[in-house]
Amino acid sequence: MFNGAQALRQLFAAPGIIRCAGAHNAAGARIAAMAGFDAIWSSSFEISASHCVPDSSILSISDFLRTAQSIADSVSCPVIADCDTGYGGPDNVAYAVKRFESAGVAAISIEDQVFPKANSLLQCKQQLVPIPDFQHKIHAAKRAQRSSQFMVIARVQSLIAGSGELDAQRRANEYADAGADAILIHWNRSTLGPIQRFLENWTRDTPVVVIPTTYYKVSVSRLQALGAKMVIYANHGIRSALKAMEETFKAILEEGSTSRVEQSLWPIERIFRDLQGPNDLVSHRKACVPATPTDVIRIDTRRIVSDGK
Repeated sequence: MFNGAQALRQLFAAPGIIRCAGAHNAAGARIAAMAGFDAIWSSSFEISASHCVPDSSILSISDFLRTAQSIADSVSCPVIADCDTGYGGPDNVAYAVKRFESAGVAAISIEDQVFPKANSLLQCKQQLVPIPDFQHKIHAAKRAQRSSQFMVIARVQSLIAGSGELDAQRRANEYADAGADAILIHWNRSTLGPIQRFLENWTRDTPVVVIPTTYYKVSVSRLQALGAKMVIYANHGIRSALKAMEETFKAILEEGSTSRVEQSLWPIERIFRDLQGPNDLVSHRKACVPATPTDVIRIDTRRIVSDGK
């Protein structure tokens, strides 16, 4: 049986950078895995957007858990759940760890914003929790996990909140001291400078994760050379899917048929093959086909009536 937490630990222990793709459902995760990504990020932004609500702690832990479990059930690579602020205080974080770990998720990521969170890409003021408060969340998470291989990633929002690079370094060190298995340093501008300086100044063994949504021109090889251990393409799945759907639907209305777009669509047969597994279904149904009428044992109802007198 596939062990996602063990597989993720092995990726972090092996040479090279880990490439992780964001997903908001099992189909997107399966496609990312087939494309060759090492791990899946069950993205709170993508999941929220797929429900047409802000990525601001609107959905509940149950909404995110159902999606993460569906993803974990559909791929044979590690799944990391983006758990925002941990859905509350230390007790909420502990509960989240138990539920997500039981669902087959390999790791959770929690960030040091106050609850309710604001999406990191929004140009608005973010407020961070005090360092000791977030350390309590990390402690609670580590105590709650059942397997030693399960990972807790601490996401540092200092650069986005405007707290500065020294605060980012201080928080990252304090979170590592509290037991975080990895540090995620986030940044929402196109310049690489703050990320580069963070990585250059990071001397601890605790691995660092980055999300280059805004500094997208920086190559994965460059990030690896700077010392990043994991790169997450956190929202490209839903963004590409939305663009493709928009173009397809517009073309159908303009053309009056699907002839113009048919060649750009996945064939139905590929959905059967790569997402739904019809061969397994057909085999199962053949094994469970009920007896045909000619195979049914004929019962002499007259004898039953006679014996029942």
